[in-house]
Amino acid sequence: MSDQNYDVDAAVRHLDTHAHADSNGRCATYVRQALAAGGIVISQGPAVEFARNYGPVLRAHGFVEVSVGDLITPRKGDTAVIQPYPGGNIAGHITMYNGLQWVSDFRQNDMWGGPGYRQKKPAYKVYRWQGAQ
Repeated sequence: MSDQNYDVDAAVRHLDTHAHADSNGRCATYVRQALAAGGIVISQGPAVEFARNYGPVLRAHGFVEVSVGDLITPRKGDTAVIQPYPGGNIAGHITMYNGLQWVSDFRQNDMWGGPGYRQKKPAYKVYRWQGAQ
């Protein structure tokens, strides 16, 4: 299933407008709401309770996994799903690139979104909506 009318710009605008300076621990909620603002409505439930579980949900809505080589230049709307690391938050992390920086519930310094992720570099995948050019 592909959401052909997805508006990456609307999603990014929503995320930018609602992001905080620091994390409030609700990255999955903020990214889910941004996706909805762009036209992809994801129902709340166990599949999206944790950020780490968003990969299959994104794929079901027309996102495709991009290879690590493509990450040299992320594109607006690219969404990273980062797995938890030992001793960190069991939910993992999710963030979206706004064309200038990675944003979740806060404006991040990089994709990792925090010192634990940055140091441990757990497994992650980046997803791009198939209509993004």
